[in-house]
Amino acid sequence: MSAVMITRKATRKWEKLPGKNTFCCDGRVMMARQKGVFYLTLFLIVGTCSLFFAFECPYLAVHLSPAIPVFAVLLFVFVIAMLLRTSFSDPGVLPRALPEEANFIEMEIEAANGNVMAGQRPPPRIRNVQINNQIVKLKYCYTCKIFRPPRASHCSICDNCVDRFDHHCPWVGNCVGKRNYRYFYLFTLSLSLLTIYIFAFNIVHVVLRSVDSGFVNTLKETPGTVLEVLVCFFTIWSVVGLTGFHTYLISLNQTTNEDIKGSWSGKNRVQNPYSHKNIFKNCCEVLCGPTFPSVLDRRGVMLEDSSSPTPSDVSAASTHKGSNPVSQTTKSSAPLIPNEHTPDEAKPSIGAGTQKSTSSPKEEKPPSPTSPNAVAPAVIKESTH
Repeated sequence: MSAVMITRKATRKWEKLPGKNTFCCDGRVMMARQKGVFYLTLFLIVGTCSLFFAFECPYLAVHLSPAIPVFAVLLFVFVIAMLLRTSFSDPGVLPRALPEEANFIEMEIEAANGNVMAGQRPPPRIRNVQINNQIVKLKYCYTCKIFRPPRASHCSICDNCVDRFDHHCPWVGNCVGKRNYRYFYLFTLSLSLLTIYIFAFNIVHVVLRSVDSGFVNTLKETPGTVLEVLVCFFTIWSVVGLTGFHTYLISLNQTTNEDIKGSWSGKNRVQNPYSHKNIFKNCCEVLCGPTFPSVLDRRGVMLEDSSSPTPSDVSAASTHKGSNPVSQTTKSSAPLIPNEHTPDEAKPSIGAGTQKSTSSPKEEKPPSPTSPNAVAPAVIKESTH
């Protein structure tokens, strides 16, 4: 009978989380799997600012003011900090239902749909809640097996339900939701200021140099300035436009997802129950409200049981390595099987130091190791491990 050794292995919970996110730094960093566009964003910001610090800042610090490169450095650091804060944080992912919770919800839904006739289409899985004297529908997520909270939605790219889902932004490599929206807005706002700042002082640099060297010679002497002007010119419209759009949404306390779906548009004749009907109050709630903790215990520890054979079983297996298991079974059971059919000439004599058995032939013999009664306890004992 073989014994099984039970060992427990400590595993971080982020290693078992479903979805399509990637984790780094032992679960502290959480991002989407598609990070190529995020690296492009980081490269454009760092590359453009590096050219600005190398070509424009030395000249502007001498001819205008040394405060120009200092303010540019502060603004650049703030932009990078907000970008990393948005990209590396949990946007508000909601945990999926456990099997027991999913079964309980299914039982509740079946009980509510008990009056549905056979062949009829079951009603949609929706629950109604009241928010500020207005009915809001909670939709059921078939992937996460939960009724999503108000304003939550399932991201098809990250395969997670996100609380107060705004949108999935490939430029930051993460979803934008309840826990990182303010950092996303501060990132777009500061990036707009940085882009305008670099673009403006590039023009100033070219104008000051053109007075002495001429416009054509200035462009030849400062190729980095030309590249910065092109990058800033083609990105300033999208960045500033994105910042203006989100400023409009914040003033209404509305998300991008709700704006695209027209959840609170005039066509539906439904007012936004989350709006305070005041621009200042809406901005304070979105940008200055409390920071909610993550509901994902990413760095928590799980103890998993793993079974392994004992050292004695391993040594026994190594001893019989290469032998035929069928012949081993036959050989071990051979002395027990012929006991009932041993011929008379093979029986030992009484005078040879042995005594003849006086037990009746009908006496019950102990079960052989190959019988089910002998094997069953070993199987039961191993299965408990």
